[in-house]
Amino acid sequence: MLISWIIGAVFFLSTGSYLLLTLFSALPARNLKKAYGAKWALVTGASSGIGLALTKKLARQGLNVVVVALNDQLLHNSFEELHLQHPTISFRQVGVDLAAPGFMPSIVEATQDLDIQIVFCNAGYMLTGFFHTLPVERQLANMHCNATSAVEITHHFLTRMTAKKLRGCFVYTSSAAAAIPSPFSVLYAATKSFLSSFGASLAIETKHLGIDVLVFHPSPVSSRFYDKAHKIDVLEMFKKLAVDADNLPDIVFANIGRCVLADLGLTAIGFRLLMKLIDYNLFATLIARAAPLMPDFQRHMKMDGKLK
Repeated sequence: MLISWIIGAVFFLSTGSYLLLTLFSALPARNLKKAYGAKWALVTGASSGIGLALTKKLARQGLNVVVVALNDQLLHNSFEELHLQHPTISFRQVGVDLAAPGFMPSIVEATQDLDIQIVFCNAGYMLTGFFHTLPVERQLANMHCNATSAVEITHHFLTRMTAKKLRGCFVYTSSAAAAIPSPFSVLYAATKSFLSSFGASLAIETKHLGIDVLVFHPSPVSSRFYDKAHKIDVLEMFKKLAVDADNLPDIVFANIGRCVLADLGLTAIGFRLLMKLIDYNLFATLIARAAPLMPDFQRHMKMDGKLK
């Protein structure tokens, strides 16, 4: 009886404290220009989806923005759109591939005369299918874009900010997938888990400097993100729950400086609560044993056989 009471109390405290922090999302969005006395921000993956929505929000707050994305027509179109919508704001365009080595010199050159105080590491994409069926070069490129590019960018701008004693923030777009094992998108879940841990640890080192860190885990968002994904039943189900990217910035800005990790939307919150009900190890063990019975698993096994 006592053990049951203790387990219930621990679960209640854990869940209650978690849900309490989710209330920050209901607060008004913070004005980052005023909060940090900033003039310039930088956003990666800024040509579409969440990145473009964040860029527009920053511009509406009067911040100039360095727009970083793949050097393609989408970036050029979005850059023109930003200029038309915000004629009084300055934008700088940096077309680079964050999945390939050697992107930093272009970013450094484009920002060497600027004090970047607000950094959104948002770029990322998902590879789907069995891990072993995709070339390791593609897996490593995915890892570079989703995770290690954020390390390089953060180190550069954090070093500059601390040298000049500037206040500011670093914000990382993680995913609800970081909370649970994610078969058929192994690198995506792993890199997002890395970002969450990286940001949470970094926040402890920088808070006293006046530099806030936020990692947010969005639920599925309506964007081009899923265009190249394999058909996965679970993914198709969550896509039906997707929200518009323009709905996210206010919630993200409400959490900056107020907490370190923010789960946005019912899917992200549901995944987190599920891992409070079921131990992560137990969940992974059960899924590993049951996976061969899943239609997604059987479909990918057939595809794997055709590839061989």
